[in-house]
Amino acid sequence: MRAVRPEGFEETYRAQQARFPMAEPGWQPVHTVYVPADRFSAGTVSEWGDQALSLVKAHLAGPYELGEVFGPAEGLAAAVHGRVLRKLSAEPIEDLRIDFEDGYGVRPDAEEDEHVARAAEAVAALHAAGALPRRWGPRVKSFADGDPERAVRTLEGLVAGVVERVGELPGGFTVTFPKVLMEAYLGQFAEVLERLEAAQGVPRLRFEMQVEAPQTLAFLRGELAGALDGRLAAAHFGVFDYTAAIGLPPHEQRLDHPVCDHARHVMQTAFAGTGVELSDGSLAAAPASDSARDVHGLWRRHAELVEHSLRHGFYQGWDMHPAHLVSRFTTVYAFHLARYDGYRERVRAWEERRAAADGLMDEPATIRTLTAALRRADAALP
Repeated sequence: MRAVRPEGFEETYRAQQARFPMAEPGWQPVHTVYVPADRFSAGTVSEWGDQALSLVKAHLAGPYELGEVFGPAEGLAAAVHGRVLRKLSAEPIEDLRIDFEDGYGVRPDAEEDEHVARAAEAVAALHAAGALPRRWGPRVKSFADGDPERAVRTLEGLVAGVVERVGELPGGFTVTFPKVLMEAYLGQFAEVLERLEAAQGVPRLRFEMQVEAPQTLAFLRGELAGALDGRLAAAHFGVFDYTAAIGLPPHEQRLDHPVCDHARHVMQTAFAGTGVELSDGSLAAAPASDSARDVHGLWRRHAELVEHSLRHGFYQGWDMHPAHLVSRFTTVYAFHLARYDGYRERVRAWEERRAAADGLMDEPATIRTLTAALRRADAALP
């Protein structure tokens, strides 16, 4: 006899699938590079790559030096060093934001309009040269600052300028929407994107929200992505605004502070299974000089923070200086490579219905996590 299904089950199950698609991880950039709009040009990507390669050649000549600075064993250091060199030569920036917010500041309208036009020209030139990063777009000003018109004007001007010069909006376009202090701003910004699509005839536009205040944590929840009709692509943590809003003293405003761990865990809890990507924040520091001591010190500190993010399940972060590319890629590649063979063996043991090394008997949930980690590594490693 067939059991009777509970009343309303199908509707609830469809809602579950829509809200929590539980998709397997695909490619996600390991970083987002933020460049103030007035400093952005068609040469930005190559310049960052050249500067990072110069630092490697000067201060990280081979696997031995990489092991001394970052810690991987000899065999792993050699594998990582080669990958970092190839990456910096071929694709130094995976995700680029043209920053019209904190990194840019408040300017007269005419000046910002001019930088919008220059940015559109630079994007068109990068696209023509095949050098536009796989993801790119602007960070506009926050609605919380009380001037939504400026944010919308910049966004509309950049999209229109790129479409006019290229003939279309190149793939990978994403907008970063900062300082979301009120939930209603998200819906209002989604409406802006919908109107912009109609006006410019461009494909569906998505955006990233920034979590930069404790007030924002209160309205993060799983159905938020669905409520915005799927336009919410990611949530990025803003360490300095957040720690300032919490009241931490300046010397404690750092990514590895416990209050940041709490905020990131709330983000993970809210968006688990929704497909909304998560990104950590940045280190606001550059090498104090060109000396090996200062460059190595910066790399070690940045690597600690990147490793902290990775261990806490945040696989993307912000990079603010060409030196960060070296420590970012080195740490990410070492993190994935150090565990790759062991993870693969555990999955194989599960498939063959036997215990893995050291007698490990993994649960199905662990196998799903191991498989996801292998997919994530395959997507990240060059």
